[in-house]
Amino acid sequence: MGDQTMFSLYKTGLAALGLAASDLVMPAAAGDLVAGRVKAGAKCSNCHGLDGMAPMAGAAKLGGQKKEYLRERLRNFRSGSRQNPQMTFIAKPLADADIDDLSEWYSAIKVAVEIPK
Repeated sequence: MGDQTMFSLYKTGLAALGLAASDLVMPAAAGDLVAGRVKAGAKCSNCHGLDGMAPMAGAAKLGGQKKEYLRERLRNFRSGSRQNPQMTFIAKPLADADIDDLSEWYSAIKVAVEIPK
């Protein structure tokens, strides 16, 4: 079966599910972990902490979040489709590579949860 036939079957299957190829979430691009740490230290750590545990009240805890989630939120702040004056100001100048690096850093943090006994 050729590539064109496989693609047609793929699109037909998506259509049967009521989806379009554009509805699928693509995995986040790989960012640079070291660059993400440096950028987080310079741009994010005052509110969110370098460890992502948000020492500032009202700031989101970023450590251990899914990379795709972080990437989408930063892009939404940058575009203005998600509103928060401080985050929009911080995210506006970020390039896609900056967002990928920051998402890589904060998503790589391991967060342990302890359930009370």
